[in-house]
Amino acid sequence: MNWLILIIAGVCEVGFTYCLGRAKSVTGAEWWMWIGGFLFFTIASMVLLAKATQSLPLGTVYPVWTGIGAVGTVLIGIFIFHEPASFWRLFFIFTLIASIIGLKILS
Repeated sequence: MNWLILIIAGVCEVGFTYCLGRAKSVTGAEWWMWIGGFLFFTIASMVLLAKATQSLPLGTVYPVWTGIGAVGTVLIGIFIFHEPASFWRLFFIFTLIASIIGLKILS
C-alpha cells in the first residue's frame, strides 16, 4: 500500500509541474486557476511523500519520488509541450527508470 501512496505522490509531482507549465503561458483568472492546481498538487504530493516515509526507507522513497516526477515531467514536456525528444534525452530517461526499478527491487 505504501508503494502505491509513493507512486501517487510522484504522479502529483508531475501534476504540479504540468500546472506550472500551463500557468506560464496564461494571464488573469486562468493563471490563478493553474496556480491553484499547482498548490493543490504540491500539497498532495508532499503529504503523500511524508506518509510513504513512515514505513519505507527515506533513501528509497525520495529518489523514487523525484524519479517519477522527473520522468513524468519530461514525458509531459515531450508529448504536451512539444519539447525535443533527442536520443540522449530518452536514453537518460530510460536509465533513470531502470534505477527506480532497481531501488524498488532492493528495498
